[in-house]
Amino acid sequence: AIEGGRLRKGLVLGDSDIAALIAVGLEDVTVAVLEDGDISENEAAKVLAEDLGGGAKEMRLTDAFTGRVNLLAKGAGVVRIDADKIAAFNRVDPMITIATVPDMHQADADTMLATIKIISFAVSSIAVDKAASTLKGAIEFCPPRLKKARLIVTEIPGGAGEKGVSSIEDRLSRLDVILSDVVKVPHQKAPIATALEDSSADITLILTGSATSDLHDVAPQALRAAGGQVERFGMPVDPGNLLFLGDLGGKPVIGLPGCARSPALNGTDWVLSRVVCGIPISSADIAAMGVGGLLKEIPTRPQPRRRQK
Repeated sequence: AIEGGRLRKGLVLGDSDIAALIAVGLEDVTVAVLEDGDISENEAAKVLAEDLGGGAKEMRLTDAFTGRVNLLAKGAGVVRIDADKIAAFNRVDPMITIATVPDMHQADADTMLATIKIISFAVSSIAVDKAASTLKGAIEFCPPRLKKARLIVTEIPGGAGEKGVSSIEDRLSRLDVILSDVVKVPHQKAPIATALEDSSADITLILTGSATSDLHDVAPQALRAAGGQVERFGMPVDPGNLLFLGDLGGKPVIGLPGCARSPALNGTDWVLSRVVCGIPISSADIAAMGVGGLLKEIPTRPQPRRRQK
């Protein structure tokens, strides 16, 4: 320590720094000297971060500090990560690293998506160039494309009714989607079909008073009666098993599992975020969600929160 503070890692010593060291009685210091062709840690981190996502309008970079630059989301969306390219980057030189959120991670404004960290004081320009060559397309940010949603709530005697609607509205708000209306109908095929046909929203959600138990239950049959189709019923994500995904006139329809009434992370979040952000999702995609799909009773999983107005 010196008077007024301390000298931070990676500082290029100037006359005032040397004078401060002498003032506290230090006669010897250990320093690193860059070799020809070396790039300092901050400059290397900045160059690589700009190659990673500096030109993307949905993302921004922090200033380089102690060999680190972070990549942040500017707003809501889903991030796509090419794991092979990230692994190739990290194989170039152990001193050149990148860590990212998982593929398909749902982000809010200022969510950190990736951090580039140069571990040593400097790295060779050859290694930096080689690492940079792996980064094209390694990270893509998909902002919301859908703007309005209708929620159909089916009612049964003694059922939950509109309980949990606020949690669903919060999920939509986090994705910059407005819940334009909530329609309550009896838990019967005909009234559900009519509510589907009357929807002018970009996406329609169905929250049933009675759990959807199979592919030909009331809500999926109502979607077919309205002229739509069911693309997938059931998903290997817990909680969230009873979700179904369909289409009506080119617009998505999601039959929500009962756990959507809770703010805790569940299969609804994984499907809803991708659909809203225009990421194609097939039956095979949902089938592949089983690895990592055990969400129940994991305290480290985040919960959707109401966005501050």
